Parts: sequence; C-alpha cells; structure tokens
Amino acid sequence: MRGGMGPEMRGGMAGGGSVADKVIRVGVDAMGGDYAPEAIVKGAIEAAGMMPADARIVLFGDEEAIRAAAGAARAARVATDSGDLFDIVPTTEVITMSDHPAQAFSKKPDSSLAVGFGYLKAGKIDGFASAGNTGAMLVGSMHSVRAIEGIIRPTISSHIPVAGGGTALLLDVGLNVDCKPDVLDQYGLMGSIYAERVLGIQRPRVALLNIGEEKEKGNLATKAAYEIMDGSPRYNFVGNVEGKHIFTGEVADVVVCDGFVGNIVLKQAESMYDIALRLGLPVDSEFFKGLNYEHIGGTPVLGVNAVVTVGHGRSTPLAARNMILQTERTIRSGFVAQIKGLLA
Repeated sequence: MRGGMGPEMRGGMAGGGSVADKVIRVGVDAMGGDYAPEAIVKGAIEAAGMMPADARIVLFGDEEAIRAAAGAARAARVATDSGDLFDIVPTTEVITMSDHPAQAFSKKPDSSLAVGFGYLKAGKIDGFASAGNTGAMLVGSMHSVRAIEGIIRPTISSHIPVAGGGTALLLDVGLNVDCKPDVLDQYGLMGSIYAERVLGIQRPRVALLNIGEEKEKGNLATKAAYEIMDGSPRYNFVGNVEGKHIFTGEVADVVVCDGFVGNIVLKQAESMYDIALRLGLPVDSEFFKGLNYEHIGGTPVLGVNAVVTVGHGRSTPLAARNMILQTERTIRSGFVAQIKGLLA
C-alpha cells in the first residue's frame, strides 16, 4: 500500500483534495534532478518551514533514500528536530534524464514521475513539481491531467525580472517552437490571468514580441496574431514590443512569442547571470537574482487541468525550495479554475 508514514510524516492520503479537508497538497518528485534526492529533500524541508500551516508537501520516491537525505539535512541543521514535515509515497523506479519521454511512463509505471502524475490526476494532490526529465513532465501533463478543454496548445512560461523591480512573464519558452496566430492569442489570455492571479499584477499589459513596434512588422504569424490580439476584450493588449523592452518593465508585463524565440531569450538571460559571476561582477541585486534559475524555482505549465511546475535539471536546494513554494502559490491562485471558466 502506498503512502506509508513514519514518525516524522503526518497524515494519510485518503480524501487528498484541498476542497474537502482545506489542506493544500504539493506533490514533489524527490528523485528528479541532477542532485536528487538530497537537494530536493533539503529544499522540501526549507519550503515546509516557510509554507502556511494548511499546506502539505508530498514526496514521491525511494522512501529509504528520502529518509536518509532528511536525516542528513537535519544533521546539518537545515531544519529543527520538530518532525512532521511531509508525507512520503514510496516508489521503486526513476525516470532518468536519458529516458525517452513518451516511453518512460509505460516502461516505468512505478516511477516517482508516473505515480506523482497518477496522484495528480486522481485529485490526491493539488499540484506536482519535478526537476527531472522535462520531456517526461510535459508528456505527463498532456496525457495524464490533459489540456484544458478549449486550449489549443498548452505552454511553458518563465518569470523574468524587470529593471524597475518586480517580475514579468515570458511565454512560450520552449514547448511549441511553431505557433499559429490563435495559439499566440491564447498565450496572451493565459499569461494575463497568471500574471494577475500569481504575480499580483493588476490589469497586466500583454505584448507580442516582434522585430518592431509597428503593427505591420513581423512574419506572417505575428502579423496575423496582432490582428487577433488587438482590441481583445479578454486581456489588455498593448501591441508589439522589441527585445530591448523585455526586461525594462516599462511597456509590458506579459511578453508573448513562440517557443523557438522564447527559449533563445530565456537561455540568453540565464547566461548573463553566469557570465556576471565568472567576471566577478556584483549579482546581489534583485534584478540579477531574477536571472538566476535558483531564485525563479521552476517553469509553470499553463493550459493543463492541474498545476504542474517544471524545475531546472541542476536544481540546488534553493531552487527546489523555490520550485515548491511557486507551486503552492500557483495552486492557491485558482489560476486553472479561472481559465476553465473563461473557456467554458
């Protein structure tokens, strides 16, 4: 039977939804990532100490390895000895970074990823996060909890820092490298709702990333997307923006593009932080921290029927902690339910 609990684990999984028992359950793949399970468990301990009392972390993975990592973290004084930190759902298999995403779930049904998505589909957890195989996470999102009815293509997005302080949103950042105009329009809608509900931005400004600000600029897809997005009653479209506007925060709060362009922008931004570190430049400002994947935590998958967060494969304890906290905040935001309501 799954879900066995030891003296430092609280509660059972029966009735697991957040509506009936008022508990937010954040599922975490303890075996995902280059430094798992130690980094993930350490991050989970730190996150548990920062989350409200009505939130609960559920770790999926090798129970013995999870307990050993938790014991090592306690010995290093990462947490107090108060116990009762999280639940464990034991699994016996791991989907590695080299596994084929589409085949992994059928070949490893008792993996931490497969079981985690099974719990998410059944409503036993309210969100699921992993720093493991990104392709497998996306396959799990599409084939387990599935896309929201009416969504043409789900997307992955990324928080980006802005020079004036705060955070904006960039999407897509790699899931769909080619996007039709109506898909970009839906990105604008989902990005707007996420920015408002999760990032706390009132009436977020949505812009289309282009090679010029004029409406006639761009390729066929962006020109057609502009015509659809312009004047949309569902979100606040402000027109085209150029690459120079992305990190200023002066023009837009949500920047929409296809996954080919977005992934290039994201990887370039991440590299600037690494370059600054190598050159010995000061990186302790909030802006530069926002370029560090450890502080961002993870990439939310937007457009599926549950909260799913994809963490960085090199996730450290800090990155794991922020991935879990980001997932918990997204669950509370009601983001998924609002999209469903708008598309019903």
